[in-house]
Amino acid sequence: MRFSPVARIHSMITFVLVMCGVAGGACLGLLLGGRVTGLLAATAAGLGAGIGSFLSRRHVAAFLRPDPAPAPSPAPASAPAPAPVSVAGMSAGVGVTGTGGYAEGIADAVLVSVAVYQAAVFPVTAFGVSEEERVARRGVAYRVCAHEGLPQAVRVSAAAALEAVDQGVDAERAHAAVRALSLAVYDQRAAR
Repeated sequence: MRFSPVARIHSMITFVLVMCGVAGGACLGLLLGGRVTGLLAATAAGLGAGIGSFLSRRHVAAFLRPDPAPAPSPAPASAPAPAPVSVAGMSAGVGVTGTGGYAEGIADAVLVSVAVYQAAVFPVTAFGVSEEERVARRGVAYRVCAHEGLPQAVRVSAAAALEAVDQGVDAERAHAAVRALSLAVYDQRAAR
């Protein structure tokens, strides 16, 4: 029986989480009450980590699975292909084009900042994120997305993701927009 790469990665992460939970629970239990408490704490922490990972596996796999993409529409003949963005001010006056490693790093930072902002707008628990923290994460996401070295495709996708997250009403729409942003970042990297 062959498992998909996503399932194997999730299994490895689950194993590490359970082992860390067992070790942490055992250490805390030994410090607080002796061997029996250590054994109970290790068991509880390991079971908690394992059950939590088991319950989240479908959500993790759904996030990593690509959506079936509709057939691409043909581009208009009059639209020229976008040129790479030149980033000035690099060390020793050497410019780096927007399709290089510099732009990939900025695109990755955009993806992370938008995902962190999405987590602040749609927290797991009802009172998980304060209003100040949400505003701070929003500010960071907007500043990173406004960086001049960002490729145009990623910039457009990031704007759509920020709009979907800003509305704060439809978590599925925001999730789809962030997924589209992650695919745009991946496509930008693969085009190189």
